[in-house]
Amino acid sequence: MAKYKKVKRYHRSFYSPGMWVKKAVGIIVLVAVVLVVGWLAAPHVLDWATHTWYTVVRNRDLSASSETTASSAAASSEVTAKPAASSEVRADSESGSEPAASAGLIIEGSWGVLDTAAAKDEASLRAAARQLAQQGAAYAVVTLKDSAGNILYPSQVAAAAGSIEGASLDPALIASVLKENGLVPVAKLAAFRDPIAARTDRNMAIGYTGQAYLWLDNKASAGGNPWLNPYSDEAVRFIGDLIGEVQSMGFDHVLLENVQFPSAQNGKQDFGSTGGRGRSDQLAADIAAWDARFEGSVTLWYGYSLGQVTEGASTVGGSATALGVRNLVVEVPAKQTMDDTARSELRDTLSASGVEHAVFWDDAAGIFR
Repeated sequence: MAKYKKVKRYHRSFYSPGMWVKKAVGIIVLVAVVLVVGWLAAPHVLDWATHTWYTVVRNRDLSASSETTASSAAASSEVTAKPAASSEVRADSESGSEPAASAGLIIEGSWGVLDTAAAKDEASLRAAARQLAQQGAAYAVVTLKDSAGNILYPSQVAAAAGSIEGASLDPALIASVLKENGLVPVAKLAAFRDPIAARTDRNMAIGYTGQAYLWLDNKASAGGNPWLNPYSDEAVRFIGDLIGEVQSMGFDHVLLENVQFPSAQNGKQDFGSTGGRGRSDQLAADIAAWDARFEGSVTLWYGYSLGQVTEGASTVGGSATALGVRNLVVEVPAKQTMDDTARSELRDTLSASGVEHAVFWDDAAGIFR
């Protein structure tokens, strides 16, 4: 009978120690590469999966939803970033109306004045803006057209050609620097009190009855000047064009002053065709035209003296509260004072007449309240 030998089997590794080390290192590197690739690809895979879920399964436009959310977040950030240093201006949520556009949203906060001399130099502009912000201002008012008819920046509006001599301000830079410091830029423009534009285009000016020359608010020898005519469509359009121009440069708030007739009155004033409208009705029509033209893009404020608001005046054909002004700046002259109680009482009266927001310019103190 054949005999079978039992064969022994030995388990022996053919890897040397060095080869084991190389194998271990290779495995570690491979795992690391897989982890890195997975980490980089994960967001894209999740985005793809999320987009597929909402667009295919849920039938929703995810990109449109994201843009809406981002816009809402930006608007919310803009409101909360501004300092609420005063309760003198009521927010839209309190007055029951919704803001027309986030850029021109009216927020609570005090107002400050940016000196035009400081605005001519970028370094001083930035220093002045920082100072206003540190003082707790939410708004910064800068004059871009004064009551002498000077436009302080190189306007491209055709009718402004004679008004920009020596213009040195850069509205776009000013608005940008103010916004960088959390301030709302407000451009102040004089409206119908404008002797330069009145002389440049007589069709926009108050004429002299029966004569070929312009009506002046005083004798020429005493420095009398012509005025733009509130009944003139050309004059209203010119002012509107300036509003649009400064808005394109970053000013979503504009304060219009001198939206009125001259204080001097006589039978020699020739306003042309009036359509049977009195002074109050005409100014109300001008204001309504500007408000309609810039609805949703510019927040317009109108400045009137305390007397024009409380007592009425021939310059506005009665009381300024009858002109349909929604955002009012009440200018308190230096010889008068108003305490907090008086301002609060007047604000209530103005609110009852349709004024939605009101601030007070204290001429004696040189500040808005």
